[in-house]
Amino acid sequence: MGEALVDFIGHQYDVLINNTRDYHRYLGGSPTNVAMNTARLGLQTTLVASIGNDGLGSYILERLNEININSKYIKQTGESPTSVIFVSRSKDTPDFIPYRSADFLITEDQIPTNLLERAKIFHTTCFALSKNPAQETIINKAKEAYDLGCKLSIDINYSEKIWSDKENALKIIKKYCSYNPLVKISEDDVSRLFGENMLHEKVFTFFHELGVEIVCLTLGKDGVKLSQKNKELILMPAIKINKVMDTTGAGDAFWSGFLFAYLKEHSIEDCLHIALNLAALKLQNVGRLPNNINILSELLKK
Repeated sequence: MGEALVDFIGHQYDVLINNTRDYHRYLGGSPTNVAMNTARLGLQTTLVASIGNDGLGSYILERLNEININSKYIKQTGESPTSVIFVSRSKDTPDFIPYRSADFLITEDQIPTNLLERAKIFHTTCFALSKNPAQETIINKAKEAYDLGCKLSIDINYSEKIWSDKENALKIIKKYCSYNPLVKISEDDVSRLFGENMLHEKVFTFFHELGVEIVCLTLGKDGVKLSQKNKELILMPAIKINKVMDTTGAGDAFWSGFLFAYLKEHSIEDCLHIALNLAALKLQNVGRLPNNINILSELLKK
């Protein structure tokens, strides 16, 4: 549940937006990426989102329908155009400029109780939670999902460019985390939300004290740390690749792999292994994961 939009990713490699001349169009939005990835892994995936009744909105629906994502609960509105983001193509954290319009116009009528009753995982992002009416909708529906026994998940992809009121951000994050979601946060997210010198141990303690049992901290080329409440910390290195083609969506690929493995009841170590494999695959491709490979067989390689 959350942002469906169009990413315009720079064609020139490893330059900021001010030096990017050409852009290529890709389906984007963190929950949308997760929906695409998990559907390609064979899961039954529904996306709840809001897009414009325009050419870019039609493009989003076409792409989703290509791989049989349930798009019944996506609202096409004539009030606002489809949101877009311009992104630099980078081997590190990309530079981006968001132009937000329709993405946050998500309302409660889009997500009926009978859909939540069938759901195994309810996933969202800080981006999606940053503006009303989506914020209020997602918080209310997250509680309903939790009460129905659904496992929650969140990508703490916090950015001041998206959510300038950090006090409000922390309040909403704490509310969502009171329902014990699976939490994914990157080192960049930690710096933006808590400050650059926040110790990893304190990040884990922050979320555990809110009631979160599993916190996954991604460290880019340094791999991942996972903390389970009252258990030993798990560290795993990143998978070495020869050339990073594009970092956009790598975190979403990682989390898609993790959620897939978690649903299939793999061990936490295997969940991380599968997640790292999918992230490595994404880093070697610009935009989405390629169509010409069997992603599932690639993922399950040891």
